[in-house]
Amino acid sequence: MMPIKQINIREAQSNEYKALGQLMLRVFSSLEGFPSRAEHPTYYALLDNVGKLNEKASTEILIARSTDNELLGGVVFVGNMQDYSSKGVTTTIQNASGIRLLVVSPAARGQGVGKALTEACLQRARNLESQQMILHTTQAMKVAWGMYERMGFARLPSLDFRQGDLMVYGFYLDL
Repeated sequence: MMPIKQINIREAQSNEYKALGQLMLRVFSSLEGFPSRAEHPTYYALLDNVGKLNEKASTEILIARSTDNELLGGVVFVGNMQDYSSKGVTTTIQNASGIRLLVVSPAARGQGVGKALTEACLQRARNLESQQMILHTTQAMKVAWGMYERMGFARLPSLDFRQGDLMVYGFYLDL
């Protein structure tokens, strides 16, 4: 693993959506305990077409690239929870922003990419004067779960939901 000197985070361009979706597919499908494409075809279709999430008014797809332009990761920032597209009560939360589909390339893990992407989302939420940041994760996403807790996110069981056989857990951070 080559150390990353600088992480550049910016809004993804439409010609980058495919590569980001492929990274998401590769990373998420390799997680132990994560459902397969056959078990969760709609989720995989979402990853295949991650750029479609940018069609919602308050949604922004961010990517992280190295100084030599290597794709390090990405995330979907949702400025208004009604655009979050999730089961349960999440889309009814007022004065909150959300984080979806955070992914880091396996070659860039442990180098601050996930935290930098999360911080970029937190800054956008603060700029919108959101009072909370909301996100969901699963047991299969243990690394991200731990990072969120170290950053101050706390569990919010009222946001939990089941996606087929997969339990999805809600978190929040007061801003």
